[in-house]
Parts: sequence; C-alpha cells; structure tokens
Amino acid sequence: MVPAIRQRMTLEEYLVYDDGTDTRYELVNGELVEMPSESDLNNAIAIILIAAFLQVVPPSLLRRGTEIVVSGSRATTRVPDVMVLTEESAAALQGSPRSIILLDMPSPQLVVEVVSPGSDNEKRDYRHKRSEYAARKIPEYWIVDPEAKQVTILTLVEGLYEEAVYTGTNRLSSLTFPTLKLSAEQVLSGKF
Repeated sequence: MVPAIRQRMTLEEYLVYDDGTDTRYELVNGELVEMPSESDLNNAIAIILIAAFLQVVPPSLLRRGTEIVVSGSRATTRVPDVMVLTEESAAALQGSPRSIILLDMPSPQLVVEVVSPGSDNEKRDYRHKRSEYAARKIPEYWIVDPEAKQVTILTLVEGLYEEAVYTGTNRLSSLTFPTLKLSAEQVLSGKF
C-alpha cells in the first residue's frame, strides 16, 4: 500500500472524505492509505470463499468490500477480503449510507484476509490485523496465503487467537462453521 496523505485524520473526517476518484483507502492510525487493486488470484480466492460460505450462511450475511473500524493508537479501518456478519451486525448495517461496521456495532462472525505478495502485506495481515481483530472480538480470522500455500484459521479464545494452519488437501476446520467442506488446496487454487 502506498500512503496517500500524510496528515492525520479522525474517523469522522475519514467517513466524509471524498477525493473525487474511485480510489479505495484504509485509515491506519489516522493516516489515509491507498489500497492497491487485488491480483486475479486473490479475487478468485475471495469468490471461492463466498461460494463456499453460501452453502452454510444466508447471502444477507456475506460481504466483500465492507469496512470495519478497529482499535489502534489512532483511528483505523480495515477492508477484509471477505466478511461473514452476525444477524446483529447485518441489522446494524441495514439502511446505513456506507458499508462500514463502526465500533458501537456488533462485530462480524468471521473475517478473511488474502495476503498479497510482499513482506509489508505479510506483516500487516499476520501481525497487525491479528491483534486488531482480536481486540474487536471477532470469533474467527482466516489468513489465506497463496505465496506460503497455507490457510491459517485463528479462533478467539479468552481474548487471544489460537491458530491452526492448513495446507494441501487438509480440510479446513472452523468452529464457527463446522459443516463447511473445503480444503486448503481448493481455497488456494482459486478453483472450486
């Protein structure tokens, strides 16, 4: 990600910010950061996951491109690749002018990040977002890493994430979605 603006913004300023383009941003510790476009494989992986989740949750609970406010030293928002809402978080979003889960709204059930190439992206997804999503009390956080050829499922236990790593034909095991039938290989290939 390339920093777009160096001045610090509040969440309120970010929520009304419009630079007149279609550029997507995250707000990271008060700094506006441009989000680069995704690779075709990352997009395919997100679509595969949505298709798989459609087998176990209603479409009204699935989101792609929905923002979530997380806690940080300053205002921070993230845009997970896939999000599965709870009934409560879906109801809280209903009628909102912007698809963003604010701090006073219920957290989603699950968020998925597909790691883009590069050490900065890896550090952000494995380290920073891990602590941000745990602080937000999101029950499950999946890190899909095409470069490492693994899917890490983090399950929130007593405020911290416990992790399980899946590779190859190993079937993913989700406490939130135990009936989900999907292998790491299926997810990582971008084919279902």
